[in-house]
Amino acid sequence: MAADEAVADPLVSVVVPCYNYAAYVGDTLRSVLAQEYANFELVVVDDGSTDDSAQVISEVLAQEQDKSLARRVEFIRQPNAGVSAALNTGIAQARGAYIATFDADDIMPAGRLSTQMTYLLAHPEVGCLGGGAVRIDEYGAMLPKKEKKRLVRRYDFAEALAAALVVGGNIAVYRRDAIDQVGGYDPAIKIQDFQMTLKIAYAGFFVDILPDVVTLYRKHEGSLSKNYKAEYRYGLEVIAPYAEHPQYESARARLITKALRMAVVYDKAFGWSLIRQVPLRLWDRQLLKRLRHLLLKKPQTAPKETLQ
Repeated sequence: MAADEAVADPLVSVVVPCYNYAAYVGDTLRSVLAQEYANFELVVVDDGSTDDSAQVISEVLAQEQDKSLARRVEFIRQPNAGVSAALNTGIAQARGAYIATFDADDIMPAGRLSTQMTYLLAHPEVGCLGGGAVRIDEYGAMLPKKEKKRLVRRYDFAEALAAALVVGGNIAVYRRDAIDQVGGYDPAIKIQDFQMTLKIAYAGFFVDILPDVVTLYRKHEGSLSKNYKAEYRYGLEVIAPYAEHPQYESARARLITKALRMAVVYDKAFGWSLIRQVPLRLWDRQLLKRLRHLLLKKPQTAPKETLQ
């Protein structure tokens, strides 16, 4: 493709934060560098990894950079500060008009950047664009998936808050001006995807979700939700600024339902304390399912939480 044709496509900055994912980050970076979108760059931030992540990153970038269409590749190392801080570091160095965040243990399927950019260029009112995900195991094999026929889903702020909508970092592409307008990520809040989804919607942008698969989500021991209590706590912090909004109670109920998925087997007392907080008018089929599990599932030893 000629240079003048390439620059007609807006620059997309793919920002990959990494912490102790040496086993997976090499495949992740190869999948990003293999994207055929004509105008993208890659910014990798190692957030103080204590394993061999930095070495793997350096080796893969050295091997693959020259074979990639990426216009620029940058590798940054910093002391451990958390995912939100690592993303802020990467975005500060990014030059793109669009930011695609990506997790260091997932795989970016071919055509992902082109698919999302085609949509974003046709829909300037969208500040955050998501998509679908297919699960893979730690070795990269596809896991069983229920086929769901979906159309593009659109959320304004009220709808996003009511659903406690999270556009995961492994599926999101943001307008850079939307991120700048909301001031980036709050490093004190560990669940970065949820806060950015709501902040961008609150700023007046739409959040759209494509039916297309835009990531292969790796399911492995390190990705299991061991931190449901901390995630619930941080989720409450994310929605706290919107406490006066009519959909706040709905958002809180959705967070409780999510936390109950683990609490019903690992901490039934905590589970009962949560479920009593949901007004009857906000009970739905999912919450009733959690109640049934709370009553019937055998308790198990809780996994050790790692979020602080």
